[in-house]
Amino acid sequence: MRDVSRLAEPMSADLGDGTVLAAWERFVQGDDRVSGVRPLVAVSWHRCRERYQVDPHLAKAPVAVAQPAHPPEHDVVFAELGFRAASVAHEVDGVGGVVTVTDASGRVLAEWGDQATLAKAYDSHLAPWFCWSESAAGTNGLGTALEVHGPVPISGPEHWCQAFHHWGCAGIAVRDVVTREPIAVLGICCWRNRLPASAASWLAHAVTMAQYPLKRRARDSGAELVAAYTRARRHSGAPLAALDAAGRVVIADEPAGALLGVPAATPAVDPTLRWNPGLPDLIAASRQATGQAAHDPAWVGATQILAHPCDEPTSISIRPVFSSGHLIGNLVSFGAGDGARLPPVERAAPPAERPRRLVAVHDNRMTLLRPQEVSFAESRGNDVWLRTDQGCLRAACASLDKLDGELTGAGFLRVHRRYVVNLGRVREVERGPKGELSLVMDDGTKEMVPVSRRNAAALRRALGI
Repeated sequence: MRDVSRLAEPMSADLGDGTVLAAWERFVQGDDRVSGVRPLVAVSWHRCRERYQVDPHLAKAPVAVAQPAHPPEHDVVFAELGFRAASVAHEVDGVGGVVTVTDASGRVLAEWGDQATLAKAYDSHLAPWFCWSESAAGTNGLGTALEVHGPVPISGPEHWCQAFHHWGCAGIAVRDVVTREPIAVLGICCWRNRLPASAASWLAHAVTMAQYPLKRRARDSGAELVAAYTRARRHSGAPLAALDAAGRVVIADEPAGALLGVPAATPAVDPTLRWNPGLPDLIAASRQATGQAAHDPAWVGATQILAHPCDEPTSISIRPVFSSGHLIGNLVSFGAGDGARLPPVERAAPPAERPRRLVAVHDNRMTLLRPQEVSFAESRGNDVWLRTDQGCLRAACASLDKLDGELTGAGFLRVHRRYVVNLGRVREVERGPKGELSLVMDDGTKEMVPVSRRNAAALRRALGI
C-alpha cells in the first residue's frame, strides 16, 4: 500500500493563496482575468459560471437525484474502490482527512476517515446521498474529476463555492475503457489542511487497479462481438460490421470495410485498437440504437445514413448484441432495411455554417480558436495539445477521444491513436520505406504527423487519393 500520510510536500495550491482568492472574487463578478490560476481550474470556473450557472455562494451540496440502473461491471468498480478506500482509511485518519467514493453522477456512495473531519464534511453535505458533480457543487476535486482525465487536486479558493474554500480535495475518475465515460470517482479530502504529497500517486494507482477487470471485460466483449459477427455472416450476404457501444468498429467484412474506410476482416478485440468509422450518421444511429435496445434484446432497428456527402442515403439495419443481459454493441448490415424505424439522424450543418470554437489555455488565459486555425491535435499523457497559428496550445478538452467526437463533421480525421488532423491543412503525404504514411501540415513547422496503418485507408478515402 502506498503511504498517504506523509506531508513533507504540499500539493500545488495553498489553502490560503491570496492570488487565487482575488482571481476568484473577480471571476464570480464577471471579470475573465484569471492570472495566477491553474488552467484546469480556470476552465472549470468557466463551466460553472457559463454552462452550469452554479451559485458561488451555495452553502451545501444538493441532494443527489435517482440514477438509472448501471451495468454489473460498475458494481465491481464500486467494490474495488471501497476496498481501496477502507484499506487506507487509518492512514488518512492520521492527517485529518477522509476518503470518498462517488458514482458517475457525483453522488457520494460512502466515505471513511477521521471522525471529526467526517462531521465537518457532513456540515457541507460531503456525505452519502449528496451530489458533488461540477454542475451541482461547482469546481471541486470530486466533481471536476468527472470532467477531466487524471488526478485533480482542488484546494482552498480554487473551489467555485465560497463555502468550500476551507477544503483541500483531490479526486480521480475510473472510466469505461470502451466509451471513456466516467463510472466512479475516488477522492481524498482534508479540512483546513494541505493534501498529502502522495495523494495523487496513490489515487492513480488505486484507479489503475480498479480498471484491470474493466479492461478484461472489454476484451471479452470484443471477442463476443466478433463471435456474433461470425454467426451473422453465415446467414446474410449483406455487407456487415460489428460496432462497440461507443460506435467504433470491432470487425467488418470487405464491402463494409470499404464503406467505413477500415481494414477488412481484421478483428480489434482490444478496445484501444478499434477504428472510428468517421461517419457521423452511423455513429449517431448506433447510439440511438443503443438507447432503444438497452432493455429489449429482441429489438432490431433500421434507418438511412450518408456514407459520403455526395452519395445517396444508404439503408442500414442495426441488431443489438447482448452479453449477460448487458448491451455490448451492435451488428450493422448495409443495404438492409429490416427492423423498427429509428428517428431520422439529425445532421449537423456544414462546418462553414455553424459557429464552433475550440477552447485552449495559454498564460492563464482561455483562447477561443476557430477550427481552421488548428492544423492538428496531439495527445501527450493526460493532456491534449493543439498545433495552431499561434503556436502550441493546451486544449481545455479532457481527452483526444472527446475532441475527436466534438470535431465530427468539421473536416478533422483521427489518423493515429495520438493525432487528429485538419484535412484542409494537409500539405503533403509522404510514404516511408515500408509503406508507412506521414503528413506534412501547412503550419510552417515541418513537423511530421504519423498515420497508423489501420487509419491509412480512411485517410486515403478522405483525401481522395
